[in-house]
Amino acid sequence: MTAGQTAGVLGANRLAVGPGRDGAEPHYHALSTEIFYVLDGTLEFLLGDRIETVAAGALVVVRPRLPHAFGAAAGTGAELLAVLTPGVERFGYFRRLARVQHGLEPFGGLRAEQDRYDVHFVDAGHWSSLRAAR
Repeated sequence: MTAGQTAGVLGANRLAVGPGRDGAEPHYHALSTEIFYVLDGTLEFLLGDRIETVAAGALVVVRPRLPHAFGAAAGTGAELLAVLTPGVERFGYFRRLARVQHGLEPFGGLRAEQDRYDVHFVDAGHWSSLRAAR
C-alpha cells in the first residue's frame, strides 16, 4: 500500500528476506516511525546500539532518527510487514534495493536518494561485524 493510497497517512510493504541475507543497511528515518511485524522466520535487528533477535509474531517499533537495520538470521529466511507513518512514497526505493541485493545495481546509487525516500544511511560497524561473521 503506497503513501499515495492513504493520503500520506502510512505506507506498508510486505518483504521477504532470503536465508541469512540483509534486509536493510543501517539507516534512520527523519520523519517516519517504522513498525515491523515478523510474519515468518527469525530476524536480527539493529536498534540504536543494541542488536535483538526476534521470531515470527514479534512487533518492532522504530522511532524517527533511531538508527536501525535488519536481516534474516543465519540458516533461516523471513517474511515481514513494514509500515511507515507518516507515509513516504518508497516503492521506488524498495525496487532499487531489490536490484542491489541481486547484484544488478550498486548500493551507492541509493545514497543519492536519501532525502527523497527519507532513508538516511549511517555507519554501524558492530552491525557489519555481526553480519560478516555469519
